[in-house]
Amino acid sequence: MMTALEMWGNLGSFIAALMFAWAMFRQYFPPQLRMHVEAYAQKAVGHVYPYVQIKFPEFTGEWLERGEAYTAIQNYLTRSASARAKRLKAESVKDSMSLVLSMDENEEVIDEFEGVKLWWSSSLIVSQKSPFSWSPSSEDRRFYRLTFHRSHRDLITGSYIKHVLEKGKVVAADNRQRKLFTNNPSSNWSYHKPSKWSHVAFKHPSTFDTLAMEPSKKREIMNDLLKFQRGKEYYERIGKAWKRGYLLYGPPGTGKSTMTAAMANFLNYDVYDVELTTVKDNTELRKLLIDTSEKAIIVIEDIDCSLDLTGQRKTKKQEKDDDGEKADPVKRMAKGGEESKDSKVTLSGLLNFSDGLWSACGGERIIVFTTNFVEKLDPALIRRGRMDKHIEMLYCCFESFKVLARNYLGIESHPLFTSVRQLLEGTEMTPADVAENLMPKSDDEDEEACLEGLIKALEKVKEDARKKSEEEKAAAAEAEATAARAMAQEEGQQTSSAGEQEKGGRGCAEEVKENGVL
Repeated sequence: MMTALEMWGNLGSFIAALMFAWAMFRQYFPPQLRMHVEAYAQKAVGHVYPYVQIKFPEFTGEWLERGEAYTAIQNYLTRSASARAKRLKAESVKDSMSLVLSMDENEEVIDEFEGVKLWWSSSLIVSQKSPFSWSPSSEDRRFYRLTFHRSHRDLITGSYIKHVLEKGKVVAADNRQRKLFTNNPSSNWSYHKPSKWSHVAFKHPSTFDTLAMEPSKKREIMNDLLKFQRGKEYYERIGKAWKRGYLLYGPPGTGKSTMTAAMANFLNYDVYDVELTTVKDNTELRKLLIDTSEKAIIVIEDIDCSLDLTGQRKTKKQEKDDDGEKADPVKRMAKGGEESKDSKVTLSGLLNFSDGLWSACGGERIIVFTTNFVEKLDPALIRRGRMDKHIEMLYCCFESFKVLARNYLGIESHPLFTSVRQLLEGTEMTPADVAENLMPKSDDEDEEACLEGLIKALEKVKEDARKKSEEEKAAAAEAEATAARAMAQEEGQQTSSAGEQEKGGRGCAEEVKENGVL
């Protein structure tokens, strides 16, 4: 009878012979014949091997772009890999706020879905790189391989893969580093590597909790934003692009930019700050819109100061004057700037940008216009459908003051609050001015000193407003008196003229009478 040692020796000899045969097959068989043999061998094994494998490569397409499926799987497996895998690798993934732990090459983890066991493995194909040339095929190829029993094919291909991709996108969104974009001049754009936008990490700390505004108004805005964010199916059903416009208007210092940042933090959106003065024409404006991502807020601040877009449509006389200025180089130079550098973005282009056909390219985007003088804007620019919700940013009220007191001083109440409330009811002071007065200027200042400083500032503003009102009344009274004196003088002149005419008429009559007697 064969001993265990002899069995292991025979097995080793068989494996060595098999490896030799495989090496000879790979070395000397023609590639075409080898492909057919391998294909039939795989089919033969497939009848016996009960498992199905799906491969997800890292790069896809002609230009080897990183596959969305691979990235989603990597994010999905982050938790499983960190908890179960023995060998991990840490990577700094683009747009992520932290390191991402993933399986190392040739590592495997087990997952379970609806009672079905699956195996995920990470593999690497090392390519033969040439030192003299580069081609896409010369790059190392990584991929994930999913293995499962063939009896569960419908469940895995129908539900599980969709589940993995959705969960992976959620993880990516949670870990994503949000960005603040600004548009580059078109001279920096290139065909092969477009760079229409530059960005930095968006780290503005403003939230609705710290926003100085009435609580009821904040709740209304937050509910509106949530309704929009969850309204993909609703917008599809009513046949409208998944976007919404917000017009923020009010005096300077009332928190329009802060509101925009709070909206971005609340929705977890990127922010695209459009500088219209660097946009050459309507075509470039359209390209900028197309190049924005979903889940974004596109903001144009102080639109009443942006180019010549805010006034009413020009009359024929104004158009004629403008044509004369374009033709006269002296007038054009007096306006400042050369014609070649002028932006040719028109009101029509901005209207199409905010609500035209191109605005439907992409989804889940919010467009925000801010202005200090809403009356200067063309009605077509701010009508419902373009700017769906108009939000007036008001002067500081007592509810807004309490938010600022909590933010800056860490207090919810104080005996001086009563005085502040009375002063705010009859005084116009912006939240920015109130915040500046509440901010301690040294370590010696406590909340009482800051509140007393605010009360003095409010009293000064109130006194200045009273003096200004009195001056305006005095000026109006003086103007009225001047007008009355002018009117009285004019009436006196008319009376004097009428008297002279009557006297002259009597003299003529007497002269005629004397001539008649003669």
